[in-house]
Amino acid sequence: MGCKFSRLCSCCCVTESNGVIAESHNVEEADERSDLPSFRVFSINQLKLATLGFSVENIVSEHGEKAPNVVYKGELQNNKWVAIKRFDRSAWPDSRQFLEEARAVGQLRNPRLANLLGCCCEGDERLLVAEFMPHETLAKHLFHWETQPMKWAMRLRVALYLAEALEYCTSQGRTLYHDLHAYRILFDDDANPRLSCFGLMKNSRDGKSYSTNLAFTPPEYLRTGRVTPESVMYSFGALLLDLLSGKHIPPSHALDLIRDRNLQMLTDSCLEGQISNEDGTELVRLATKCLQYEPRDRPNPTLLVTALRPLQKEAEVPSHVLMCMQQGGPIMPTTPLGDACLRRDLTAIHEILENLAYKDDEGTATELSFHMWTNQMQDTLNSKKKGDVAFRHKEFKAAIDYYTQFIDVGTMVSPTVYARRSLSHLMNDNPQEALNDAVQAQVISPLWHIASYLQAVALFALGRENEAQIALKEGSVLEEKKIIT
Repeated sequence: MGCKFSRLCSCCCVTESNGVIAESHNVEEADERSDLPSFRVFSINQLKLATLGFSVENIVSEHGEKAPNVVYKGELQNNKWVAIKRFDRSAWPDSRQFLEEARAVGQLRNPRLANLLGCCCEGDERLLVAEFMPHETLAKHLFHWETQPMKWAMRLRVALYLAEALEYCTSQGRTLYHDLHAYRILFDDDANPRLSCFGLMKNSRDGKSYSTNLAFTPPEYLRTGRVTPESVMYSFGALLLDLLSGKHIPPSHALDLIRDRNLQMLTDSCLEGQISNEDGTELVRLATKCLQYEPRDRPNPTLLVTALRPLQKEAEVPSHVLMCMQQGGPIMPTTPLGDACLRRDLTAIHEILENLAYKDDEGTATELSFHMWTNQMQDTLNSKKKGDVAFRHKEFKAAIDYYTQFIDVGTMVSPTVYARRSLSHLMNDNPQEALNDAVQAQVISPLWHIASYLQAVALFALGRENEAQIALKEGSVLEEKKIIT
């Protein structure tokens, strides 16, 4: 729940007066991820715009729109993709506590984390803004895979990277992680596993740190209701069992199998031939240590990192290769339009848009009532017609001028006009203007695949490869849904 961000050196200090959050600039150094901006405070309007009004279509959390704290995908005005977690209105009643906690987590910068970039705290709204990870969660790839199971080498890498993330957080004084599980581990543009920063903040005002079934909860938490650094290690042990078995097995049941030396029942059958006895034994040993009943008997993150590093037999192989993913985007378009956008074949895209005409404007373009038929309106429609003629004859500068006349009047909106002007800008080597028009087409028609495809082509022209791949994937997914329906 990914993209690169421009280098910014300023961040926002927060003052609170009558429930209004004011922003002022203050320099804060980003330590290990200098390519990321410093933590900042967003307005609710900025995040509404980024998520198209918190649209259901932008929900990316796998627990669905009915989850108490929903995560949305959002695109900021600088065209950067982010993950936005919106808390239930009853969470975090103390705005100052929320801001202090978010600011503390926002100081962390590490390649093993999906880093926190900012927050929003207006009225009852409490939101967190983090790096967007495009390749979904460990739970998806481990429990709900569709084409092939995760390879053993990749599972060992997940374990190491997670241990390194926890080691870094511990070194920065953030020893607590709340409700560590497979949904908290995400995969970035390069398919590298990252630990979500959201778990570094408590879940809700009542301080509950575990939302999972009690069978997976550390025993001391059941007694005291408090999460400790040792509780995090218990959850890490449960995750090691997930990686070994490919299933979410209650630790008590797994420990029974281990005591009975029934490791075959514990090991994922899909991994046959991939696991050496030494590797399997070592992972079971580490999991057992983490799952000790007494918290003091569990290892710390540094010990885990030391134990897991020697197990990395394919460390030189990129993660996207181990995961069999296209770097920057797991889905490649297979339709003529998607393929043309991938190849940046503007001539082919023009032919497709010309043949499509205005079929996809149904239900989105503004219709005119009888009293709106004025001379001015007739002139506006004539501008569109002249633009269409110029577009058909590949006179793209003229098409831009005519479509601009139509758009500037503002009486009618048409995603197709914006799409045609976007392509015309691309033909005239104006990729930023093309991107702006493609984004506006998507604002008018959020589920229109052509808007996403044109954004991809413009982003490719701007040299923003990772974002282009994400837009290309979105266009492919939307087009597939359109074909199915």
